[in-house]
Amino acid sequence: QVQLVESGGGLVQPGGSLRLSCAASGRTINGFNLAWFRQAPGKERELVAGITRGGLIKYGDSVKGRFAISEDNAKNAVYLQMISLKAEDTAVYYCNVYAIVGGRLQDYWGQGTQVTVSP
Repeated sequence: QVQLVESGGGLVQPGGSLRLSCAASGRTINGFNLAWFRQAPGKERELVAGITRGGLIKYGDSVKGRFAISEDNAKNAVYLQMISLKAEDTAVYYCNVYAIVGGRLQDYWGQGTQVTVSP
């Protein structure tokens, strides 16, 4: 089992920056695929950024050039650096780690952290 706890969300003005953190516990997430998703009111959950086990990084089209995902294996954590924030970035942000282990999908989610971009 992996427990994920996000932090770093809050209220920020347009153009501002935030850094989200996702602390994992229970076991190492080294070797897992890592991702950040977000869900705005009335909208479906969407991929913001992800790192595959092979090191491939992918970003959602709306955040390319503004967001950066990173990991720290020593701290068992995943981060999302966000700059040039826009009102449309307002959402609950979720950390997700998943992997196929022994032929079974292991898929874990955090509880989410609210990001609000407003003047």
